[in-house]
Amino acid sequence: MAETLRDEIKKKIINGDFNCEKEYTLSVISGKWKVVILWHLGVEGPHRFSELQRLFPKISHKILTNQLRELIEDGIVHREVIPEVPPKVEYSMTELGMTLLPLIQMMYDWGKQRMDQFKRELEL
Repeated sequence: MAETLRDEIKKKIINGDFNCEKEYTLSVISGKWKVVILWHLGVEGPHRFSELQRLFPKISHKILTNQLRELIEDGIVHREVIPEVPPKVEYSMTELGMTLLPLIQMMYDWGKQRMDQFKRELEL
């Protein structure tokens, strides 16, 4: 796994810059779009780049590319080029990435419950 981590994260691990394991986990999944990208790939299966862009109309091409690139470098997402004409590229969760899915599902459940609670409070 170490060879798939971004250099920035490798340096922090080597230098002892993470205060705890939770901080490391957050550094891997932090980014405005990473958690929702992972949720869609983990729950729905592989997606092409254009499919991901359609899911998130407010995301720029550059940001989506950067978020995917970091997830690939961290060993969470796999990028596969399928040799067709034109070439087809699919993104999917790695085995390691799938281990994050329960955490992401819990985040989704908590957020949904809290948003529903907040909406009920506003109606009072």
